[in-house]
Amino acid sequence: MCKVLKVSRSGYYKWRDRPESDRTKRHKTLVRLVKKSFLASRELYGSPKIAKDLERNGTPVCQKTVARIMKEEGLRSKTIKKYKATTNSKHSLPVFENKLNQEFKVDQPNKVWVADITYIPTAEGWLYLASVMDLYSRKIIGWSVDKTMTKELVIQALKRAYNRQQPPKESVLHHSDRGSQYCSKDYQKLLKSYKMDVSMSRKGRCYDNACIESFPSVLKKELIYLTKYKTREQAKKEIYEYIEVFYNAKRIHSSNGYLSPLEYEQTYYKKLAS
Repeated sequence: MCKVLKVSRSGYYKWRDRPESDRTKRHKTLVRLVKKSFLASRELYGSPKIAKDLERNGTPVCQKTVARIMKEEGLRSKTIKKYKATTNSKHSLPVFENKLNQEFKVDQPNKVWVADITYIPTAEGWLYLASVMDLYSRKIIGWSVDKTMTKELVIQALKRAYNRQQPPKESVLHHSDRGSQYCSKDYQKLLKSYKMDVSMSRKGRCYDNACIESFPSVLKKELIYLTKYKTREQAKKEIYEYIEVFYNAKRIHSSNGYLSPLEYEQTYYKKLAS
């Protein structure tokens, strides 16, 4: 081989036994950390979020370097971009004014809750998901699934949110679209019993509810469109794992300074206690 390459034996052995350079060691470490972050994200993060994830864990690295490593290692985010919303706003029930008015920046937990409904296809038929998000941290604080899209679906999600957060009385603004489920007498009665103020999107203003509609969009890109569910029960189990194990506790959000919703909420209470 030395003859073919036209190098001396001593030169070959010197090259073979030479210790790895610091640059090579750092590159290998970065490759390992990028792979670890990518797998921990359920293979969903692209280079911007992986770079932020490594930085927050003590390894500063630029996005271009991460992008190059991901390309070399064949790591590609598996999200799919397609989504449409669903609610029925064609009804004669009373609606409320838009008090939120696209003020999506909130300074504390349990100040604004936003609610929405989306759908999940399965071989058994549709499964509907109602969710309630705390706008401060983007945490999903209550959710419910059922095979029908009724007022009971959203009532169950709201009850779970209230029991989980135990917000101070008369402190929460509840915002949703004008769907019949949210305008129903029973849902409004429950909001009143919780002493919550009510806000609804304006007719034809899709951006009024963009803060919560982003969650179903992310859910579908990162989970629903990647799986063909045979049963509603299978979908329900995977939705539980995604929301409670990954989205709330691990998935970093740029609006949270690249902290997960749970971390961002905990940071607020730690500052409050100090």
